[in-house]
Amino acid sequence: MKLILENNIYANVHADFGIKFLTKERLEEDSNKELLHSTGFKATQDETCLLLESKTLVCGVEELEADALRAATATAIRVLMKHTHKRIKISACGINNIKAITEGLILGSYTFERYKSEAKECEIAEIMIASETKTGELADYEAMKNFFEAAKIIATATNFTRDLVNTTPEDIYPEAMATIARDLAERNELTCKVLDEETLLKENMNAMLAVGRASIHKPRLIHLSYKPENPLHVVSLVGKGLTYDSGGLSLKGATSMVTMKMDKAGACAVLGMMKAVSELGLPIEVHGFLGAAENMVDANSYKPDDVLKSKNGKTIEVRNTDAEGRLVLADVLAYAQQEVKADYLFDYATLTGACMVALGPYTTGVMGHSHKLKHDFSRAASKSGELIGTLPFNNHLKKLIKSELADVCNISSKPYGGAITAGLFLDNFIDEDMKDKWLHFDIAGPAYTENAWDCNGYGGTGAGVRMSVKFLQNISKEKEGK
Repeated sequence: MKLILENNIYANVHADFGIKFLTKERLEEDSNKELLHSTGFKATQDETCLLLESKTLVCGVEELEADALRAATATAIRVLMKHTHKRIKISACGINNIKAITEGLILGSYTFERYKSEAKECEIAEIMIASETKTGELADYEAMKNFFEAAKIIATATNFTRDLVNTTPEDIYPEAMATIARDLAERNELTCKVLDEETLLKENMNAMLAVGRASIHKPRLIHLSYKPENPLHVVSLVGKGLTYDSGGLSLKGATSMVTMKMDKAGACAVLGMMKAVSELGLPIEVHGFLGAAENMVDANSYKPDDVLKSKNGKTIEVRNTDAEGRLVLADVLAYAQQEVKADYLFDYATLTGACMVALGPYTTGVMGHSHKLKHDFSRAASKSGELIGTLPFNNHLKKLIKSELADVCNISSKPYGGAITAGLFLDNFIDEDMKDKWLHFDIAGPAYTENAWDCNGYGGTGAGVRMSVKFLQNISKEKEGK
């Protein structure tokens, strides 16, 4: 399926079928108003109606704005993928909406059929996007094309992340994730360094090693770097890469183990970010650190009651081996700060079910010390189409991870505020001079879905990629004074 931006208005673009957006107000002005009313069409958000005679799929939107158009476009392309039309046309609805339309088409048409014996083929060959405004006039083509090309890169990187999240633990384990990172580095002219078990031991990354020691697939720490000339900022991105999580000796229930391939979504998102940043050519030095491990069970499993000495020297009392992601992140965060002096440090992890209790399944939880940084990132997330909610640190919850045996406990002593106490645990491994430069993103809710919503179908969503790239684009422009 090829996307083409046409320097033309919608009415003059030749296609087999078209997608048309109607708000409730526009429905009353449409030439097909009576016919649409007779079908019961009310132009509610994402409602669709096929008008076969006019070769048009009408799709309802609350308003002709980015979030509504992205979701409606994704819905529309899913409908048309079930038909045999080869060439589809759609309006860009203005420069401010071309990004949303492009993302809706690419993200909405995503399918993952690697494990199907017979993959379904999409009949659509081309989608023509008319470079027109909301009112149907021809827009500035060159300006729109810049947004269009960037949106294609970001959406494709998001789908790349989705593919990785959806791939089974039989096919992606720590060594395999390292191979994927090396391949990406070769394609996108990045540098890639991989730390194996022996090197991790030399680096005193005992928490990460403990998590992975029961698996036949030993842990890997992966460091990808994108270094343009004269970078405006230096950014470190850290991803939790539990390629599978059984819970360890604190074994998960059978139903809870299903979908645990998604516990690598943080690391997969960082890979997607590195892909997008390098292809966009952003003037920012970006480092991606992936902590890849498998949390399995055998006679060598780490145990509740163990005390682990982390890379930064702090000791951790283990009370639950299913709180393993934070142990991996503890060491990887310490390593990232040792290797790179960054202006920003962000970590991404499917860390807690408690975050879904707090914010629901569609929203990423963000935690950190800098109110300004949280605000700036939330602004970027809002523009990207991803949902984000701030969870506040406080000293009362910090007391719940106090240990009588070690410096800190890996779980809270009470079953409340679990997402925040996990974030406070990670705070123990952030250097003092990095406290206001660090944000923790709990993507446990939006990283994987079993029910389609917005532009997301079944499986991995690529959560974190679009909002993070948008933040990096913003700080590029601010520094350049644009």
